[in-house]
Amino acid sequence: MRNAFASELTALAGEDPRVVMLSGDIGNRLFDDFKKKHPKRFFNCGVAEANMVGVAAGLALSGLRPVAYTITPFITARCFEQIKIDVCYHHVPVVLVGVGAGLSYASLGSTHHSNEDIGLMRLLPGMTILCPGDPLEVKLALRAAVKHSGPVYIRIGKKGEPPVHKATPDFQIGKGIVVQPGKDVCILSTGNLLPVAVGAAQELQAQGVSCQVVSFHTVKPLDEALLKDAFGRFAVVATLEEHSKLGGFGGGVAEWLADQRFPDSRLVRLGIDDVFVHKSCDQDIAREDFGLTPAHISKKLREALPAGRR
Repeated sequence: MRNAFASELTALAGEDPRVVMLSGDIGNRLFDDFKKKHPKRFFNCGVAEANMVGVAAGLALSGLRPVAYTITPFITARCFEQIKIDVCYHHVPVVLVGVGAGLSYASLGSTHHSNEDIGLMRLLPGMTILCPGDPLEVKLALRAAVKHSGPVYIRIGKKGEPPVHKATPDFQIGKGIVVQPGKDVCILSTGNLLPVAVGAAQELQAQGVSCQVVSFHTVKPLDEALLKDAFGRFAVVATLEEHSKLGGFGGGVAEWLADQRFPDSRLVRLGIDDVFVHKSCDQDIAREDFGLTPAHISKKLREALPAGRR
């Protein structure tokens, strides 16, 4: 995902002279091509993320299109006040990009885990939140974000995420993408768990359960039309995210659902429990611990179906 981000940002800067890149002392070699082609539009702000966000806001107020990039917890939790006051209060078009979302940096401990960033950003008025599901969606999300008129937070994985889309989908902010149709269960997946959602759907299909998979790449604003369709048609609707079950995508859908009436549909929230991860491990092991694998997900969703439809 980060390679897709770097290449697309370089291309966008070639198309729009207003695009500038700010880095929190990370990805220096990753952006070698950007620096070679646009040397006056790359700023290494150092390990001073709060200052970087303030600089980005000032650049946006001056008519530029700044994209600020660093590890996810450092561009959200570490500088939350600056995002709130400098960016969102003035509603300026700053694009904040957090790399290594969720448990991508599981081996580096809780300082690098990011299981609360969606919740933090959801609280800010005017903030748009994009969580692309594969490398192609990263490129499409970045392109849409740079054109957007207000603040945008993009949450991406790190490396090795497989492609899901075989062709370029119609990517619009606030509109989910149906990756695979189905009729019994619907998985609304956000972010880098999209390949896992597809794997779970395949396991359910092998057990005779038809599963629809949606890339819900925009967490704020929610695609309410798609939600109404899902809860109106499916016995079980699941939200899937590499984020705490509290306050994130699942929390947002639950808040929306509280004001609706769908007595024949059940919401299942799949994500990270309300705990710190104290052990050092790779991302796959961390996902296994929280049941975020195709086998665990398919089992839980099959059990959630009414007895006669399992």
